[in-house]
Amino acid sequence: MSAPYASLIPTDADRLALYLARIGLAAPVKPTAEGLAVLQRAHRMNIGFENMDVMLGRGISLDPDAIFGKLVMGARGGYCFEQNWLFGTMLAQMGFANRPLLARVWLGLPEDAPASPLTHTFRLVDLDEQAWIADAGFGGSYVPPMPLTDGATAQTSDGAQHRITRHSAPGSLAGEWLVERLGPAAATDGRATAPGWQKQYSFNLNEVAPIDLELSNHWTFTKPETRFTTAWIASIVLEDGFAALNGRRLTMYAGGRGDVMDIAHAQDWRAMLADLFRVELSEDEVAGLRVF
Repeated sequence: MSAPYASLIPTDADRLALYLARIGLAAPVKPTAEGLAVLQRAHRMNIGFENMDVMLGRGISLDPDAIFGKLVMGARGGYCFEQNWLFGTMLAQMGFANRPLLARVWLGLPEDAPASPLTHTFRLVDLDEQAWIADAGFGGSYVPPMPLTDGATAQTSDGAQHRITRHSAPGSLAGEWLVERLGPAAATDGRATAPGWQKQYSFNLNEVAPIDLELSNHWTFTKPETRFTTAWIASIVLEDGFAALNGRRLTMYAGGRGDVMDIAHAQDWRAMLADLFRVELSEDEVAGLRVF
């Protein structure tokens, strides 16, 4: 697969400095729990989650230069395989030992749904001999960093509570660990509709090889009739909320209030992507998406 964004990277680029500038931080964070939280939030507030290349028929390259060129230099976003590769690489440059994990997404599925495929990736981070999960690439809601301990909880600025539970044996099909969220449905991408705790995703701690990521990524951007191949989606974390796009429909939750609006014109849709989601597309790209 070609790497259309690789040429955007200067050969002598300081990638860490460019990344920090992209997410609005003046300096690297320290490899602590506080630093991890600051970095992930800054990333998620400044690099939009989106699948526009999939909908343009381009596919998603996991070439490192392509990802960096697209998300950092190209004023674009991406989905989890791109976002969390970039996030993990930059974490390592700042002294955070980390590795990828794969997860099954349960958000929006009925309770009796069969196991979903391993189509989500995030990072397992080692902080002073305590494992943490960190995720800069989950588009459905904002999942904050949390220690990998049974019953660990965290709260986000949208008012949601999050928890991790160990709910099965190692190696189980459904996953050993489960991430859940309790909070306003308006601060999600719209899939969380039932009251109470909502499953986000489950996972094991199995080692993930690069070929595993390639396989999961390829399934995600090629499988017909799935969310990523049938809908134009984007999301981003706001100061005290969340914004999500599905086709022409924009949902926003901020200041304890949820709003929904439909974008009527292509030029407004393009401007909204750039201004709100920090995703810049050309007029030709917007026309090629055939949203309107």
